[in-house]
Amino acid sequence: MPAPTAPRTFRIAAIPADGVGVEVVAAGRAVLDALSAASGGAFAFEWTEFPWGCGFFEKTGRMMDEDGLEVLRDFDAIYFGAVGWPTVPDHVSLWGLRLAICQGYDQWANVRPVRFHPGVVSPLRKADHTELDWVVVRENSEGEYAGFGGRNLAGRGPGNEVGLQTALFTEKGCERIMRFAFDLARGRARKKVSSVTKSNAQQHGMVLWDEVFARVARDYPDVETESVLVDAMSAKFVLRPEELSVVVASNLHADILSDLGSALAGSLGLAASANLNPERRFPSMFEPVHGSAPDIAGQGIANPVGAIGSAALMLDHLGLPDEAERLREAIDATTGAGVLTRDVGGTATTDDVVAAVIEHLDLQRVTHSLRGVSVG
Repeated sequence: MPAPTAPRTFRIAAIPADGVGVEVVAAGRAVLDALSAASGGAFAFEWTEFPWGCGFFEKTGRMMDEDGLEVLRDFDAIYFGAVGWPTVPDHVSLWGLRLAICQGYDQWANVRPVRFHPGVVSPLRKADHTELDWVVVRENSEGEYAGFGGRNLAGRGPGNEVGLQTALFTEKGCERIMRFAFDLARGRARKKVSSVTKSNAQQHGMVLWDEVFARVARDYPDVETESVLVDAMSAKFVLRPEELSVVVASNLHADILSDLGSALAGSLGLAASANLNPERRFPSMFEPVHGSAPDIAGQGIANPVGAIGSAALMLDHLGLPDEAERLREAIDATTGAGVLTRDVGGTATTDDVVAAVIEHLDLQRVTHSLRGVSVG
């Protein structure tokens, strides 16, 4: 008999951070642990939780330990909650933790699927009768969030200070995110990449973006392409979303458009994302995009679907695509059964959704087991 396969143990760094991030990371961990427990020992998760975030900042003056990036380097992935709290300026909290990890680990590809779940009412009337499913690919290392610029001339007195924020576009940065988008499109039902630009007004960086897109597109003759101004693309998200498959955009444009897409799907609480270092030189990070939501933090009513969907993206990255698809199916079964938090019109708690997702994972396991049983 062949020797039994040793279980795969994945070392995951959990950073719940602030607000509802604590609740949704706990929810995602519970679902992932249930999935591994039902795997028959095929895989397991070894969790290490870090207390970084705004509370940590108030105690130490830092959003994370000084050697935080070195500590995280040996993990297989990072599972992140949400960052931000009213007592800490947003630019301090964001740059001190989330962006420090994204940029420090060159997580240059941010993937944000726009998924329309059964049972969730979309504000788009078209979603009632049209199958909609697209993904936003965000350049995650440069563009408008490169951090170049500064403030000066404060000595001139009140009202005379100057602030400069410089967007950075490099040929390498544009090309690698565009090739990532084209490769992703080749695996989808509709092989199409839509590039988002604003080159009519931004005649340097975004013209470079357009030129690189045209050049890269020639290497993918099997993929349909279009280049759309960001304002027109905003309208297209609402009026003709059925034409979308993979949307590739700069850091700022994709950030805004992906939030619009999630709102059109029903709620930012549904939105999952992956911050990838595709070369795997560093760990990648997976997080919902809904923010820390201080107004509902600690009440047990946060929507965990975005965090659980991010866990599915993490499973894909870890080489467990079948388990990732099972998890997505369990999410859809849960929303389809009407187990919805209040942001999508329901009354379920965070724990209710977690329990329902785990229950549907168990039902899938039983169904798959019965397929091999002969009856009669």
